[in-house]
Amino acid sequence: MKRKVNIAVIGTGRMGSVHVANLVRLIPEANLSAICDIRLDVAQQVADELGIERVVQDYHELLNDNEIEAVLIATSTNTHADIIIDSAEAGKHIFCEKPLALDLDSIDKALSVVREANVKLQVGFNRRFDKSFQHVREIVQSGEIGRPCVLRITNRDPELPSKEFLRVSGGMFLDMTIHDFDMVRFQIGEVDEVYAIGNVLIDPELATFGDIDTDIVTLKFANGAIGAIDNSRQAVYGYDQRLEVFCLNGMAKAENEMENTVIKGNPDGFSTSRLPFFFMQRYAPCYIEEVRQFVECVRDNLPTPTTGEDGRKAVVLGHAAWKSFHENRPVKISEIG
Repeated sequence: MKRKVNIAVIGTGRMGSVHVANLVRLIPEANLSAICDIRLDVAQQVADELGIERVVQDYHELLNDNEIEAVLIATSTNTHADIIIDSAEAGKHIFCEKPLALDLDSIDKALSVVREANVKLQVGFNRRFDKSFQHVREIVQSGEIGRPCVLRITNRDPELPSKEFLRVSGGMFLDMTIHDFDMVRFQIGEVDEVYAIGNVLIDPELATFGDIDTDIVTLKFANGAIGAIDNSRQAVYGYDQRLEVFCLNGMAKAENEMENTVIKGNPDGFSTSRLPFFFMQRYAPCYIEEVRQFVECVRDNLPTPTTGEDGRKAVVLGHAAWKSFHENRPVKISEIG
């Protein structure tokens, strides 16, 4: 029987508590050694619910523990880079939620320390672990339907996050669309140019702090393919997640996953179940699989499936989109760095 990896979770808010529960209940390859949150009462509540013995308020206490091999960072975005640096210098392998940081200088400094420390870093782009999206990629990369020509992604949330979160999120392109920017690279490859348009069509308050709630981003890929992403912060019918790759000799697409597969027919017509209303419901298996694979990489000394460079490139695309939006023109990725 293979050994378990000792891991600690830093940050036990909405996403962190999901990771904690998965590590305790659904990822037997890991041993959750401790959890940490600056809000000690929040962490203690999670610990009490899941039977976790060790709870700390200062993550440095975990970094000084030689028994802990890896940390999972699920704190607010503005703390990611510093915690990555401290963890790497302590010799800990790192799983970090996206984005690594909102500015490229912070990301570059963190990645430099990670390289110098020779530790593993995985970024939490959970959608790469969705079985349907993976299968689309496998079909296209096999070559059986020819050269990819057009990629289309629809990513629409059922409702807006809190204003408190949105004000510090980095805005639409660095918070929401960043998942799509990673997905386009996962499906097709590197992007050469983006052109982004958007507006505030749902909640006028977003305009007061420079954000938008609706956008379309078009992309030119290095291999000649073109792409389009559409986003909305509010799809009243549920969490709308679709992807299609049109190729020279066919196409592959992933449709929405419904709450169930039942179709009801009556004299009024046909109806189906609702869409999931929350990303944690739609992508629940992905959150398990991404951390399970990270733990395996630490245990077996394998490269992580999503790297620090993947995390950086998604942020670069986000900055390019914002530049395009503000300047109303296509932006070459080379302009960003």
